Amino acid sequence: MVKTVVSVELPVEECLRIQKNRIEPQRMTGKEKRMVIVTGTHGDELEGQYVCYELNRLLREQPQHLKGIVEIFPAFNPLGIDSVTRGIPMFDLDMNRIFPGNPQGPMAEHIAASLVEDIRGADMCIDIHASNIYLREIPQVRINENMAEQLVPYAKLLNTDFIWVHSSATVLEATLAHSLNTIGTPTLVVEMGVGMRITKEFTSQLMRGILRLMKELGIWDGPVEEVRTPVVSRDGKVGFVNAKASGIFIPCARFWEPIREGAHLGNIISPLTGEVLEKVLSPISGMIFTLREYPVVYEGALLARVLGGEEE
Repeated sequence: MVKTVVSVELPVEECLRIQKNRIEPQRMTGKEKRMVIVTGTHGDELEGQYVCYELNRLLREQPQHLKGIVEIFPAFNPLGIDSVTRGIPMFDLDMNRIFPGNPQGPMAEHIAASLVEDIRGADMCIDIHASNIYLREIPQVRINENMAEQLVPYAKLLNTDFIWVHSSATVLEATLAHSLNTIGTPTLVVEMGVGMRITKEFTSQLMRGILRLMKELGIWDGPVEEVRTPVVSRDGKVGFVNAKASGIFIPCARFWEPIREGAHLGNIISPLTGEVLEKVLSPISGMIFTLREYPVVYEGALLARVLGGEEE
């Protein structure tokens, strides 16, 4: 059942509505667990749109296997998606920096507070993001180290390649995930793919993981597939590769292939002179899990992240 969670009147007789699809089992007992799927917080992150479609389609076609409640929010920031902008249009505001919001505050904070209140109490929330238009990410779960003990076991079921446990010092407290975890609603943040695109391989991979997690929680009793075992890493084992020159970045390395310290990752070239301005090398041995997608770079731009070790 499609429900409007919050609506705000806009100029020119328009209305902003944030909607969810609440799907319940055929027979309710009153003891059902609830999972919430959230995406579209950033208008240029579209990978989650296909996940929502696939999950809605599957639950509609096989309702007999649903034993809990699933709520799907495909567009937390519908204005951003409609206008192909990352933040909330007109305000140039990053929606994932205003949680938990304020019910009596300005429009954006009022919306954020309403969404947090609606999700509060869920047994699990999965917050799906893509990268921006500049970087491509392998499917990964990002977790605050303060929540690692509780969330890593669930994250391992999501069929991602990588679980990145961040130090608490780097966690932004105004994000949806931090706000929900703080009030006791377990929330996993998934990053995958690239901005303004849909990578069906990645979305299908995550879909299999969502079903596996739903089965673990008792929300789904239908067939599930085996999930891959992810690498679990902490901040200290991640190497960052930044450009030392401005130009066009041409990568020669590929995702998730073993590389050694000093390995050639690509070149920054000059179309004007035909020179190689920088031969980009890996700072550590490991595997690439983030790689520059947009070729135009300036000094200091992030080119890659390399996983240099693993906890498990």
